[in-house]
Amino acid sequence: MNLLGPISSIMSTNVVSLPPSASIEEANKIFSKLKIHHIPITEAGELVGMVSKSDFLFFQRGFIDNRQDAKVHSIRMKHYAVSQIMTKALATLEPSDKINVAIEIFKENLFHAIPICVNKQLKGIITTHDIINQLATNPEIEMSYE
Repeated sequence: MNLLGPISSIMSTNVVSLPPSASIEEANKIFSKLKIHHIPITEAGELVGMVSKSDFLFFQRGFIDNRQDAKVHSIRMKHYAVSQIMTKALATLEPSDKINVAIEIFKENLFHAIPICVNKQLKGIITTHDIINQLATNPEIEMSYE
């Protein structure tokens, strides 16, 4: 993998996003069905936030000991919007930014997913999984700065 190559060469472009008004239950369905850990929140294609699986689990925390607890939990999941738990101040990169920039951000453990935007419009996402996947599926690739 050429670390000076553009992020666009390895980013995910088939990004599933939700509007800010979507319920947390909708986010849970996406997390469960697609086995992803980050959902960009967009309004008219513009990135306004991100909900991570950690955000969701923090919201969901607690124990369901009985039917009443389960009912309360179900109501909370349906009636709270993702806008209430999303991270709003996001760092973004552009498709032309270099892969090594994303790796440095991941290495500092600041984020595990970075939205890729052009003029605030969501174009893709790069995650630690994308980097690992590139290394795992292309073991003959050496990490270079050429």
